[in-house]
Amino acid sequence: MILPAAPWRDRDGLEALTKVLGAAEGESRFVGGAVRDTLLGIDVADVDIATRLPPQDVIERLQDARIKAVPTGLAHGTITAVTPAGPVEVTTLRRDVSTDGRHAIIAYTDDWREDAARRDFTMNALYADPATGEIFDYFGGLDDLAARRVRFIGDPLQRIAEDHLRILRFFRFHARFGTTIDEAGLEACTTRANDLMALSRERVASEVLKLLVAANAVPVVALMVERGIFRAVLPEIDVAGAERLALLAERETAAGIAPDPIRRLAMTIAPAAAEAVGARLKLSNTDRKRLIAATAGPGTEGPQALAYRAGMTVAIDRLLIAGEDVSPIQDWTPPAFPFSGGALVERGLRKGPDVAAMLRQVETQWIAEGFPGPERVAMIADKMVAEALSC
Repeated sequence: MILPAAPWRDRDGLEALTKVLGAAEGESRFVGGAVRDTLLGIDVADVDIATRLPPQDVIERLQDARIKAVPTGLAHGTITAVTPAGPVEVTTLRRDVSTDGRHAIIAYTDDWREDAARRDFTMNALYADPATGEIFDYFGGLDDLAARRVRFIGDPLQRIAEDHLRILRFFRFHARFGTTIDEAGLEACTTRANDLMALSRERVASEVLKLLVAANAVPVVALMVERGIFRAVLPEIDVAGAERLALLAERETAAGIAPDPIRRLAMTIAPAAAEAVGARLKLSNTDRKRLIAATAGPGTEGPQALAYRAGMTVAIDRLLIAGEDVSPIQDWTPPAFPFSGGALVERGLRKGPDVAAMLRQVETQWIAEGFPGPERVAMIADKMVAEALSC
């Protein structure tokens, strides 16, 4: 089979890079997601190259060709080549020497099949010749891709023992690409689900958040709950959470709003668990606050007031999760409050805490009236100040 033409193959600097890396001599090939996604007709984001060349040779060739080389993963044989169209990861062929479920000690090889054998799924172990487009498939990845089946390379239990994260990746890739579940993989993941406890919470978070926005996240999350996959690391995701996720997905689709991982996580767990889950997954402070705020309800002032006070992102979260209409804010930009504390002082109000309190009152009335212009705000302020000074 030949890799179809695709826009990414014409990216500026890519042909020069593959030439430098000896693609014409069989030293380097495209690998992984770019090959897989091209065969599926999906837009390609990142391009990866596998090479027989040792890392130091890669660096020297890039430097000689005046291509910037960044040793982003030198310990594992990965060099990032910076092309005019963006970075390309170049990784020397590897084989595993030992693994412990979290980390692997590797050795370099010049055997393409050995390199393919250490990858997780057959659909991720497809290589393509940069010049001819010829595809190299060592473990039946093309057949699995045609069947939309995510299948481990070799014994699933062994592959999970090598890297426990593959449990979550199995379900994430199935949610993104799969239509036919691989029963052997499913049973292995179910059997070894407790292995997830050994992983860093950052790795768990990364996979779960990607999973939640995959095309078929709803049925896959339900399957994972049924199989007890989350129990070891996210017991908060239960049957009720999976059902709530399905509701949210329907609301997002109806509103024409793209799925969002933090919003979906908030819907999937109970509100009381948001703070603990955010801390356990080591989310950023921004994402933790958003996770907690997402289930606070739609408020009592209306959608636009909510968007003004909480910000557009949190407002959309809260409205969708509450099952409220988001259309009033979808094509709306919250205005800036056209008034200041100084204007209150000019009207005779004494500087101090009274100014801040009065400013909040004026702002609240401005919001209640639907964000009128400066002239109306001035009238609101005149009336409030006059009443305050007459007391």
